[in-house]
Amino acid sequence: MKWDGLLLSNLTKMTPNIDIMASTPRTFRAPGRVNLIGEHTDYNEGFVMPVAIGFSTYVTVAPGSERKLSLFSENFAEQIEFDLDDPNLRATRHWSDYPLGVAVTLERAGYRLGDGASLRIHGEVPIGSGLSSSAAIEVATCYALLGNLGLTITPVEIAKLCQRAENEFVGMRCGIMDQFVSCCGHAGQALMLDCRSLEFELLPLPPDARLVICNTMVSHSLAAAEYNTRRAECEAGVRHFSESLPNVRALRDVTYAELKRSGGDLSAVIYRRCRHIITENTRVVEAAACLQQGDLAGFGRLMNESHVSLRDDYEVSCKELDLMVERAQEFDGVYGARMTGGGFGGCTVNLVAAEKVEEFKRFVSQGYTAATGLLPEIYVSSAAEGAEEVTAD
Repeated sequence: MKWDGLLLSNLTKMTPNIDIMASTPRTFRAPGRVNLIGEHTDYNEGFVMPVAIGFSTYVTVAPGSERKLSLFSENFAEQIEFDLDDPNLRATRHWSDYPLGVAVTLERAGYRLGDGASLRIHGEVPIGSGLSSSAAIEVATCYALLGNLGLTITPVEIAKLCQRAENEFVGMRCGIMDQFVSCCGHAGQALMLDCRSLEFELLPLPPDARLVICNTMVSHSLAAAEYNTRRAECEAGVRHFSESLPNVRALRDVTYAELKRSGGDLSAVIYRRCRHIITENTRVVEAAACLQQGDLAGFGRLMNESHVSLRDDYEVSCKELDLMVERAQEFDGVYGARMTGGGFGGCTVNLVAAEKVEEFKRFVSQGYTAATGLLPEIYVSSAAEGAEEVTAD
């Protein structure tokens, strides 16, 4: 399959070898992610380019009893137990929604969890940072529960199940990007994903540049509601275009020329939402070509354009993210900077010349703190491997 001259290979990653049900605890790891470009395109069946990062959630599983799911979070120092036969299990806006949602989704999909399980959870992915701590806990939980049963399914199927858990149980209408890269990411490579076909290509990250993630340390409470609102706005755009363009089932199917020609009757807000998705898909394809050619300047330019589109057309940025991006773009040695994740706080992702990373960290931190009074957390991360079973240290 080709996208504008870009050859895509349908690669898969082998699942860890799960043999038989074990009576001793087993530990599984799943990473968070940072998205280089392609924001909010996943639930529009478009293109994204995330990487798995070196921050993970670890879930240790042991067999349970009496159809109970026992969850202990080391981060929250809290234990909670659920009856898997309780027909009224539902999300309660608690950290346990994510592992419980995976368990419920597995059962509904026909993977009966037997006598249940006891899970001990430790997360490294900063919560509320836009680095997908939710997908990390979902994927690690899914691997752990299946491992406890002695079952093997493909990483792609695990990603689908975890997305379903977040959509149907937690109530966040996310796309599949976060769960997919947590399952299928590879060290040293970005992953360009077609969110419709789930075909993907691994792309080399440049050795002379580093990914630097800057955490604004803010997470605005309107993020979840606005996320679902944006999805509804995109669906309104699809309904409009499908009336005159019968091949349209998602905004991924609309070209920029068709937007300009047929979008005049849209409200100004819906038009801008559609324009972001349509142009962002094009930027992802162009960014993949830049990585293949080693064109860091071109890749950085596309990152910068993506942030402007997210800020102005999709309106999911905030003053702290904008300030962080503007500060980064002032630094000599930054190829590109943009917000990453759902928005309204969280992190920016920056492509920085390797020899300038430490200077960049000081420059951004000082300027951001002076303007906001907040001390950002800054992480330098290489692309990491996807989910796997790990041995006890």
